[in-house]
Amino acid sequence: MSTDAFEEIAETFDFLDDWEDRYRHVIELGKAMPPLEDAFKVPATKVDGCASQVWLVPDISGNGDGAVFDFRGDSDAMIVRGLIAVLKALYGGVLVSDVNGIDARAELGRLGLNDHLSAQRSNGLRAMIERIRTTAASCQA
Repeated sequence: MSTDAFEEIAETFDFLDDWEDRYRHVIELGKAMPPLEDAFKVPATKVDGCASQVWLVPDISGNGDGAVFDFRGDSDAMIVRGLIAVLKALYGGVLVSDVNGIDARAELGRLGLNDHLSAQRSNGLRAMIERIRTTAASCQA
């Protein structure tokens, strides 16, 4: 299960042969995201486990079974901003009840990210996914 936005990224990755081009594309995705206001860069929104500074702010619209998950995010590292953009494409606009059903590892594996990120970046990516999943789960409780 993935969103149209994520499928568009996957199609672009299929078109790009060279990993450096894919890496640049991820960075461009991050540059295209609006920056997170400084007021939201607080300890409560900071993601622990990332080598870079990362902040994720949930934006849940609706209630109950119809609640839709989205978030805003930012980082002090360009590649990480790009990874946030990829996660936003994967999870943004999904029903809160469906967030934990998304196999992020498999979906990101389609992009080859699992094989081309450093151990620190992979750990940070896992921490961001865990924050997203935990946030969605807490909205259902």
